[in-house]
Amino acid sequence: MPNRLIHETSPYLLQHAHNPVDWHPWGDEPFKIAQKRDVPVLLSVGYSACHWCHVMERESFENEEIAAQMNELFVCVKVDREERPDIDSIYMAALQQLTGQGGWPMTVILTPDGEPFFGGTYFPPDERSGMPAFPLILRAMSDAYRNNKEEAQKIATQLVEGLRANATHTAGEQPPTSDILDDAANAIADRVDDAFGGVGAEIKFPQPMVWEYMLRHHVRTGDSGALNAVELTLDRMAEGGIYDQIGGGFHRYSTDRTWLVPHFEKMLYDNALLTKLYLHAYQVTGKAEYRRIVEETLEYVRREMTSPEGGFYSAQDADSEGEEGKFFVWQPNEITEILGDERARIVSRVYGVADEGNFEGKSILHKAESADKVANEFGMSRDDLDVIVDESKRLLLEARNQRVEPLCDDKILTEWNGLMLHAFAEAGAVLSDQRYVEIARANASFLLGSVRREGRLLRTYRDGEAKLNAYLADYAALIDGLIALHEADRDPTWLTEAVALAKQMVALFWDDAAEQFYDTGSDHERLVVRPRDVTDNALPSGVAMAVDVMLRLAVVTDDREFESKAAKSFRSVKYLMAHHPMAVGHWICALDFHFSRPKEIAVVGRRDRADTRRLIEKVFKRYLPNRVLVSFDPTVAELLESPLTAERQMLGGAATAFVCENYVCKLPTSSPEELALQLAT
Repeated sequence: MPNRLIHETSPYLLQHAHNPVDWHPWGDEPFKIAQKRDVPVLLSVGYSACHWCHVMERESFENEEIAAQMNELFVCVKVDREERPDIDSIYMAALQQLTGQGGWPMTVILTPDGEPFFGGTYFPPDERSGMPAFPLILRAMSDAYRNNKEEAQKIATQLVEGLRANATHTAGEQPPTSDILDDAANAIADRVDDAFGGVGAEIKFPQPMVWEYMLRHHVRTGDSGALNAVELTLDRMAEGGIYDQIGGGFHRYSTDRTWLVPHFEKMLYDNALLTKLYLHAYQVTGKAEYRRIVEETLEYVRREMTSPEGGFYSAQDADSEGEEGKFFVWQPNEITEILGDERARIVSRVYGVADEGNFEGKSILHKAESADKVANEFGMSRDDLDVIVDESKRLLLEARNQRVEPLCDDKILTEWNGLMLHAFAEAGAVLSDQRYVEIARANASFLLGSVRREGRLLRTYRDGEAKLNAYLADYAALIDGLIALHEADRDPTWLTEAVALAKQMVALFWDDAAEQFYDTGSDHERLVVRPRDVTDNALPSGVAMAVDVMLRLAVVTDDREFESKAAKSFRSVKYLMAHHPMAVGHWICALDFHFSRPKEIAVVGRRDRADTRRLIEKVFKRYLPNRVLVSFDPTVAELLESPLTAERQMLGGAATAFVCENYVCKLPTSSPEELALQLAT
């Protein structure tokens, strides 16, 4: 018999719907039952692409004896962290207070009031490698609650007090100064792995927000060291196993210093953020390799992660047929069978395929040798080698698609979709590819039409059902994506929607007392803590994203409230920006915009005319992180009142660009070449 999770829409929760554990979804009911039974709540948090979540399910949650023990001693609640980032954030912070570390699956024991008093991550079914057996943990925590309830409550009270203190970021008296920008770049540079890029000696995460800032720093200061650090990191990631050399797109992170062996799950947000990073690096350097990564990654998302309605799916699993990475790794005989002897030798040399393998006896494809070196070894031109490799990749992908595919988590999350919406829109503009813009347009229409209820944005959508009030990050990411889409397709509708959502965001999430945003809205359910997470993790902080879009919209609309609230927000993260820049990369990007004199670019012209398009293309030829772009078609009723377009007219009937700073403008021009000169100064 299925448990209560059978009525959920989350693929992760549905995976557990046939466990013998009497799982409850998060809500009031399990806590009322726990109060009535006077037993603690066992909260288990994970996500569908999590390898160790699957392991713990197989070992413990599908085990009849362990499940019976869980049902007897606890009320059990299962949460998809991607649907409920608030729950995950609160109890992960508690776990880190308790143990100094965190991760998933997360297992936390709560009082019937939802207050945590014990936590851990993965527990094996029997004692192993110094880890206590899960049944022993269950019995001990049940006994602790039953026989020493006062002590358990004391721990819970202390934890909750600490969580509330951490969520209260008191604004400093002094705003941050521009010195932080250079100091942050120097601190980041000191931590770069000079051999393989990135940061860290063992496990490496891509950390795109950090490298986005280093690109900005290079453009602002001319610091070649910052650009070298970015290029080294992007080059090594693109060559490594963290990048899917055959199908495109990035895996979640690398388990080693060289970016070779990833955890194989693919997350939508990683691919959105890394697409933008490689796109910006392409603008700065002109390197064709970066453009290739952008195009292959977006093609992967289009091919495998896009719903018929236009939404983007959340993730692909690390496991297939019960084995991590099985879908992605190769043996030499497989490649020979598909490509033939000669091509197999060439491709195996390029991608480091060997009999001994590099991952459990098989090979993760990676750029083992430079293309020029391989071409020389085989006595052929580089162009001929590229043709062979491209054709071979197509054949290998076709063959790989016949394998048992990893599970796709096909829920559609507003925040992650907003990030990918931006990636497609900006790539369409930079690469002059309307296909990308059309995909972005379809996504925006879907989100605004199907993931709202009575004007209130929602968090998640699957199988025709949208639910859960959106969080701050959902609003901010979607607003960001809509701004990018307006810039790419010149339709003022998207900018109008962005401004309306920003006003709603301020009304729902802004805290006047702390002069900062909360992650949950004023209409959200009451939790033990109202979370406010200002640091970046794998995703940018929702608070930082909100500040970033408000700064941009303040320029577009001249809305002083947007600017004032954004400026106030910086005060509460001044210390983090000054002392822990790796943790607040997106904040520092926003601070860079705040201290700049952003270029205010208005293009007045017919949306469908080539002369308008040529002006817009000139804007996107340059990497201009500190600029806003507003387009206005004088033949269409204006939807947005903006000082950037007010009283602007075309010159002699031709599309015309206006480049301004603080609303003081240079001479209007219809010449793409003149516009390029104005943007360069």
